Amino acid sequence: MFKKVLQSISKSLSRQTEAPTPAPAPRPSNTFNAPPPPAAKAGQVAGIVAAKSSAPKTPEGLLGIEPKMSKEQIREHLKLMYRRYNRAASSLDNNTRSEADSMLEAIVAVREKHFGQI
Repeated sequence: MFKKVLQSISKSLSRQTEAPTPAPAPRPSNTFNAPPPPAAKAGQVAGIVAAKSSAPKTPEGLLGIEPKMSKEQIREHLKLMYRRYNRAASSLDNNTRSEADSMLEAIVAVREKHFGQI
């Protein structure tokens, strides 16, 4: 393992010391001329527009709970989400901690809705 790490480090250092080589000129293609891909706009990744968070989602939507899920599937999914966000609630990063707190509140709301008071 140490040998692989050492090889990786030496490769990265040798790449940094070498002068960058110019990219080869593009070859003309004899195939059809496809239009160039559209430039990505802000908030857009590979043609997919990022969802706007203007409308608040329901707790079920935030957690990925679907109406066709059985009670046992919901229970298992909530258990997984609780483990994930309970760990994140003790993070030192304020953004991570606030997101985890809101998700834990959503978990409680869904649990009370489907399984009664805690």
